[in-house]
Amino acid sequence: MTVPIGTLSSVVFDCPDPAALATFYQGVFGGVLEPDDDDWVDLILPGGGLRIGFQRAPGYVAPVWPGDDGAQQLHLDIAVGDLDLAQRRLLEIGARLVDAQPTFRVYLDPVGHPFCTIH
Repeated sequence: MTVPIGTLSSVVFDCPDPAALATFYQGVFGGVLEPDDDDWVDLILPGGGLRIGFQRAPGYVAPVWPGDDGAQQLHLDIAVGDLDLAQRRLLEIGARLVDAQPTFRVYLDPVGHPFCTIH
């Protein structure tokens, strides 16, 4: 067995407005917002372990989904109990549905990062 080098403490999103995007993801996951300044906000997920960071990137360009140019770099898979209920709630808080399959749905967050709900 390989000895780990470290543990994952956060995932960070580049974005034009950290507070706005952090608020969107707080609507998805719950948790507590911890702003550092206008350029950085952490969302502390329930349970107090993992953080999602939101970092201001003035030149932010949304990834293209689907696409082969520059690809999407990374996306989140979010487990949900009911795909339809999750879809209604996500659309209410600003997500955009871009693909629906029987076992997953693909969305874009308010600034264009792709994420999926899975069942």
